[in-house]
This record gives sequence, structure tokens and C-alpha cells, in this order.
Amino acid sequence: MKDNTKCLHSGYTPVNGGPRVMPIYQSTTFRFNSTKEIGDVFDDPTKAHIYSRFTNPTVDVVEKKIADLENGVAAMCTSSGQMASLMSILNLCNTGDSFISSSSIYGGTVNLFAFTLKKLGIECIFVDVDADEDEIQSKIKPNTKAIFGETLTNPSLQVLDIEKFAHVAHKNGIPLIVDNTFPTPILCKPINHGADIVIHSTSKYMDGHALQVGGVIVDGGKFDFTNGNFPDFTEPDESYHGTVYTKDYAFAPYIIKARMQLMRDFGAYPSGNSGFLLNLGLETLAIRMEKYCSNALKVAEYLKGTGKFETVNYPGLSDNKYYDLAKKYMPKGQSGVISLTIKGGYDNAVKFMDGLKMASNEVHVADIRTCVLHPASATHRQLTEEQLVACGINPGTVRFSVGLEDVDDIIADIEQSLEKI
Repeated sequence: MKDNTKCLHSGYTPVNGGPRVMPIYQSTTFRFNSTKEIGDVFDDPTKAHIYSRFTNPTVDVVEKKIADLENGVAAMCTSSGQMASLMSILNLCNTGDSFISSSSIYGGTVNLFAFTLKKLGIECIFVDVDADEDEIQSKIKPNTKAIFGETLTNPSLQVLDIEKFAHVAHKNGIPLIVDNTFPTPILCKPINHGADIVIHSTSKYMDGHALQVGGVIVDGGKFDFTNGNFPDFTEPDESYHGTVYTKDYAFAPYIIKARMQLMRDFGAYPSGNSGFLLNLGLETLAIRMEKYCSNALKVAEYLKGTGKFETVNYPGLSDNKYYDLAKKYMPKGQSGVISLTIKGGYDNAVKFMDGLKMASNEVHVADIRTCVLHPASATHRQLTEEQLVACGINPGTVRFSVGLEDVDDIIADIEQSLEKI
């Protein structure tokens, strides 16, 4: 099936006489006929749903749909995008290990990687998103377990050369994790370009309506965890009946280990109702992404012509530094997010944002409604000046998330605000 069809049909097939729309299983637990059957599920949680701390029938449908869209073999939803980022690393790294990350990533993820994981004894080594293979290779240590990057960075909109980072990762026998939140699988499928694990903040375009926070991890199913670098996958897990993930769950050892260890212990799983709402967003994802991209390109072209911005950063513009990479990895479009740097710095950025009447000034992005954010004082507020520069942010930077309104109305709102500056 094509993506438009997958958005509607993947993951759920009604039984004869059953509900056409995926039902909500708003239940914490599930009944069994015998103690043996419950024990069997504890031995192998793929047999049935037993408790909604780590699996739920409604959420399971969403997981199957997202895995299908990403060309992965399995997926696991989480309570937030941050939890997806955290679990994607903790599933590979133990105390004393390290991993490499592009420095141009979401500010909350920088804080998670650089400070919180450091407290757990896991080192994050940052590298420039534009670094060549030799520079990336120079950051690899004997204890390095993964490389992490964002397809389209938030908010600087730099494009990750997925194949370059994948080549270095695989040369060293480690997986590449890619956060594909902004493009979604409609615009880019990182697994097709060498990524091994894909994560999303589903709170953004996948949900699309600012209804609930969520995340997801997708297992590409291609990485060889038996290469000697990951004994946790190839040796018996004493916390789970001696399970050997690469042997007992060879089809998707990464995601099964994440669910049986991390989700079991952390319980950061969405409810059935959250899964239902996310599925509603997914059903229109393909047609929404097309409109986001169309609107954003027109808005970016208008902004460039105003003369009031130092930079208008949108990879879909032909003179953009990342235009060629964007066309390679995201030929259908580059999301609805534009990164702006207004002349006059912080003061004018605030005046511009506060002067907008239709666009919302809010801590969100990738919504059906146009919204704006000042990263330096909001999502990236906790970063040092050096980290802000590494993320492509300065005091005049504005993250402009184009919505699904008529593009003429979006431009009119921008125009009336600029006239006040």
C-alpha cells in the first residue's frame, strides 16, 4: 500500500461484524481463563496483552501502523518524545558507555544527553551535523554504542546526511538512531537510507492537533546485534527468565528488549485513549504533510522578499545550504517549519511574535494551526551560549511553524506584524 492508504488501513482490520473504527481499549488489565495462561504471557509478552503499563490493544494498532509507515518491523509507543529518546539510548548503553550525537538537536534532548545521562554514567559526545566521516570517526571510542541525529534539526532546520552517518556507524558495528519528527515517514524514511532505529515525538505532526504528548521508537530490524558489541542482546537476561533477545526474538530484538526491560520497569506507556487520538491524527497525516510543505514554501519565499530578516532558513528554498540534501532525503517536501532570524535581534523578534494576531505564540510546533516560538528564551533556554551557537540559534531566531490555514491569511498576519517594526 502507498502511504496515504497505510495511514487509513495499516494496523487494524475489522473482523466480520466488528467496529469499522478502531475501538478504544480503556482498560488497565485483561482477563485470562487460567493462571497458566497468565504465566505464559509473562514468559512471552508477544502472545497477548496482559497489562497496560507496557502493552494495550489500541496502542498496539498505532504501533503497527507507524512501523509500517517507517518500513520497520516493530514499534513501541512511549508517553513522550523525550522518553523515546531516553529509551532509545538506554536500550543500548550501560554505565560506562558512550554514544555520539549531532550537536544540532532539540534543546530538551541536548539537556537529556549532556546532563541527565551523564549522571547515569553514560557519555554523550557531540559532533557537528556537517562533520565529515573522518571527524565523526575520530569521536568513536571502544565503548561507543550508537550514533544519534535528527533528520531535520529543531529549530535550525539543518539536514542530516543519513547515509554518511550510517556508513560510519556500521563501519564500527553500532546502530544509527534518527529522530524523524519533523519530516515524518511521509516525507522521509530514514531506514531506507541506512538508519537502524527511528524515533518520533508523536506530539508534533503525527498527532497534529496538539491533543496529547507522546513518542514512539521504531525498530528497523536490519541491525546485527550479534556482532559482539551488544552482549545484553546475546546473553541471557536474568531479569526476564533468561531470555536471549537475538535468539528468542530475532525478528525485532531491539524493540522487544526495550519493552521487556525498559517499559516493564519505567511504565512510560500511553493509554488506550491516547492511542485512539494519535491514530486519528495519523489517518490524515499524508494529506496534511503535503499542505504543510506547500504553505511553508510560499511563506518562506514571501519572508525572503520582505528585507526584514537576516536569514530565512527553509531547506526547500533553492539557495538554502541544505537544498540538495533536502531533495535527496525529503523530495516531497521539508515540513512546515521555518527558522527565521529577524534584523534587530531579540527586541524585534519579540515585537514580531507579539504582533501576530492569528498565529499563536506558544511552546509547540508542527500543529494544524500556525504558531511561533523564541527558542533562545524557551525550548533552548537552558543551553549555554556555545550550545546555542552549535544548535544554530541566536537571540533573533524565531521558529515559525506554518499551519493549515489559507496561506494568504498566514502571509497577511505576518505582513501586519512586520508593519509595526
